[in-house]
Amino acid sequence: MAQEHDWQYDLDEYIRQGEPDRSEKSVAWQTAIGLQDVDGLRTSDYLLETAKEHIEGKIDIATAQKRIYSFYEQRDVRMTAEQDTKEADIVASRIAELLAEKTFQFSPAELQSIHRRLFTGVFKSAGQFRTYNISKKEWVLNGKSVFYAAFDSIRETLDYDFSQEKVFSYADLDAAQAIKHIAKFISGVWQIHSFCEGNTRTTAVFMIKYLQTFGFNVSNQVFADNSWYFRNTLVRANYNDLQNNVHATTVFLEQFMENLLAGAQHDLKNRYMHIDYTDTVQSVKTENGTVSGKCSLKYHS
Repeated sequence: MAQEHDWQYDLDEYIRQGEPDRSEKSVAWQTAIGLQDVDGLRTSDYLLETAKEHIEGKIDIATAQKRIYSFYEQRDVRMTAEQDTKEADIVASRIAELLAEKTFQFSPAELQSIHRRLFTGVFKSAGQFRTYNISKKEWVLNGKSVFYAAFDSIRETLDYDFSQEKVFSYADLDAAQAIKHIAKFISGVWQIHSFCEGNTRTTAVFMIKYLQTFGFNVSNQVFADNSWYFRNTLVRANYNDLQNNVHATTVFLEQFMENLLAGAQHDLKNRYMHIDYTDTVQSVKTENGTVSGKCSLKYHS
């Protein structure tokens, strides 16, 4: 299994070389590999070496994928850890392929198609809407869960959200306002949680391709470095606990997107999103005896 961040150093070299084709492929692979972190998965060293050969033009993406499949077919994959690596490798190669394609259709069918292409042979229900209700314990929520859409309302809810977004006009919005609106739409699509597994990776690929249709220059490196942060922004955008003064907010997702699209330098730390991580003001005594306010961050474990 590749050590954390080693793959980024290796793939960054192709970007530093400045060759457009290699740079574009490298960024796609970095995003594809980084996105596996949303489910705590890590890709293998073999995947990294295969990605390098594809970036260098020695093999095409179809050959790269065939190599990954063959690699696991020839191995004893009874261990759960290796099964997880197999999933990460296969899905990463498919994300790299999808991000390289200059095609997109704004529709729920596109969302389904992305899920199907990413997870065929990985999940039995690839491309199919879930048929039962779910909940997921979230670290950022102290083990609590977002309320996801009921399984029997997925189709209707998706159709409604997409129809509202399709007729929305961005004509009079500046970039910051557009980002705020798109953040709300994307977090809503994720909250539906249309599939049994793989929702965040599917949403991320959909989001990147959707943003490209607006002419945004998407810095996929931000996804490569902060994929788990991205998932937690979606959680916080869809969770309320009013008794404890916790409100659903897209602020964190907007900061992520500003880094992604506008080159902003927001400090993207997962702990800032934890529901027990709060701003506090402490009183401190100065040398001359006066009292002043000092802003600090306090985390309640």
